[in-house]
Amino acid sequence: MLDPITVDAYGSSMPISQVATVSVPEPRMISVSVWDRSLVGAVDRAIRESDLGLNPVMDGQTLRLPIPELNEQRRQEIVKVAHKYAEQARVAVRHVRRDGMDTLKKLEKDHAISEDDQRVYADEVQKATDASIKEIDEMLVTKEKEVMQV
Repeated sequence: MLDPITVDAYGSSMPISQVATVSVPEPRMISVSVWDRSLVGAVDRAIRESDLGLNPVMDGQTLRLPIPELNEQRRQEIVKVAHKYAEQARVAVRHVRRDGMDTLKKLEKDHAISEDDQRVYADEVQKATDASIKEIDEMLVTKEKEVMQV
């Protein structure tokens, strides 16, 4: 849940897992134990500014994140976050497709493969892309149903 959150630490942007230990002591509570006392404020700020809607409570070097009750509005917010992650995944798949197509074009230009082979491989790359995007969409629909279920 906290993996996508990055913290401005030591002059760069780092994931929370590289500056703190994240644990779940209770079903409705997340505990974040920051290793460096000087970064507690930065971790707190990063969590508050994320789209997760969590409000950390500071306890020394530990931040406690109470998980709010899942009402209808909160469920819709979580679905929006899931849609955002799904779109990021689709974009990443498209970037891989573009890189693959560029590689195929370069190989054809360098005469390492024939034009026919380039077309066959391009079709395979497109089929893999379509399958990956379909899988992402199916997982999104499943997750959306799971979250919206009362």
